Amino acid sequence: MRRPELRDAEKKEHPVGDNHDQLFELSSSHRRLQEEARAFAASVRDIAERADESDDVDPDMRKRLAGSGLAAITVPAEFGGRYDRVDSLAVTVAREVFAAESAHLDSLLGMQGIGSYAISAGGDDSVRAHWLPKVARLDAIAALALTEPDVGSDLKALSTTVTERDGELIVSGHKSFITNGGDADFYCVLARENDGYSLVLVPAAATGVSTEKPHQIIAPHVLGDVVLDEVRVPVEYRLGAPGEGFKLVLATLATFRVSVAGAAVGTAQAALEEAVRHASGREQFGVSLARLGSVPASLATSWTEIEMARALTYRAAAAAARDPLANLHLSSMAKVGATETAGRVVDRSVQTMGRFGLVRGSRIERLYREARPMRIYEGSTEVIQDSLAKQLVKQFAR
Repeated sequence: MRRPELRDAEKKEHPVGDNHDQLFELSSSHRRLQEEARAFAASVRDIAERADESDDVDPDMRKRLAGSGLAAITVPAEFGGRYDRVDSLAVTVAREVFAAESAHLDSLLGMQGIGSYAISAGGDDSVRAHWLPKVARLDAIAALALTEPDVGSDLKALSTTVTERDGELIVSGHKSFITNGGDADFYCVLARENDGYSLVLVPAAATGVSTEKPHQIIAPHVLGDVVLDEVRVPVEYRLGAPGEGFKLVLATLATFRVSVAGAAVGTAQAALEEAVRHASGREQFGVSLARLGSVPASLATSWTEIEMARALTYRAAAAAARDPLANLHLSSMAKVGATETAGRVVDRSVQTMGRFGLVRGSRIERLYREARPMRIYEGSTEVIQDSLAKQLVKQFAR
C-alpha cells in the first residue's frame, strides 16, 4: 500500500468548494481515489434524496456502489481490496466526498469497513477468505453489533453471552441500535465469554437470529435490533482468541473513527456551499446577503473552521494508516473536532438561509438532521473527551 506523502501546503488560495485538500497534500493514489469518488457521487445524485430518507438499504444505491468497485477500499488486497491493508486515509477521503452528496451512500461504504474489520484483523483464514471478498463486492452487508437496550458507552456492562460447547459457539443476547441491523448479512457480535469478552461472527441467516426496527432517528438511518436466541456457529467464527473482543473493537475504532471525521467535514462543506449559493444570489436592503450584517463573518468563520477540521482529519487519517492504535488519540481528536464543527457550520448555514433553511425536504434541512447524530455515534463527544483527558494527564504525570 502506498503511504500518503506529507508535502508543503500549497501557497495558492482557492475558492470555497475547490481543492478541499489544499492544507494537506494527498499522494497521487489518494488524489485519484478522491476524483473517482467525486465522479461516482455525482452519478448517484438522482437517487440520493430518496436513499437518504430510507430506513433500509437502498437497492439501487447498493447496486451502483457495488458496480463502482469503491467498496473494495474497506478490505485488504488479499481479499479483493485495493490496498495491502485497510487504509484509513483512503476511507476518510471517500467518506468526505460521499457524505457531501448522500448520507446513505456514506454509511453504506463506512459500515462495510466498520462491520468487517474484526474479520480482517482477527478472523480465521477460512472465514476471511469466505466473507471479505463478499464485503468488497457488496455481496454481503456488514454490521458491528456492540450496544444493547441498556448498554451504550459502558460496553463492559453488556449481557450478551457466548459459550463454547461441542465444537460450536452458542450466542445469546439482544443487541440494539445496530447500524445495518435487519439488512446485514452478518454481525460481528461482542459478547461475554467466561471472565472476558469475545467477538463472534454471526451470519444473519443462522437459526435463532431475528431482527426488528423499533427505532427511527431524526436522520433516517439503517438501524435495527438483533435478537440472538442460542445461535450456533462454528468455533472458527470466533474472531481472535477468547477474551480478545475489546482488543478488536479498539482496533476497529483506531482504523475507522477518523473516517467519521471525514464524513463530518463533507457534511459541513456541503452545508456551507448551500449557504454561499443562497447568500450570493439573494439581495436584502439593496445589497447582496453575502455582504450584509453578520453574514460575511458567519461564512468566513465556517470556512475557516472547515479547513481546520479537514487539516486535522487528514493528518489523523494519515497517521492511522501508518499505525492505527498508536494514533487513536489523533483520530479521536479529529472525530470530536470535525463533528462539532459540522454541527456549528450547518446551524450557521440554516441561519444564513433564514426561512429557506427551514423548508422540510430541502438539502440544507437534511444536512441539519444528518449532522446531529455524528456527535454521538462512534463514540460521543463527551466520552471521547473523557478518554483524551485521561491520556493527557497520564502523559504529564510521567
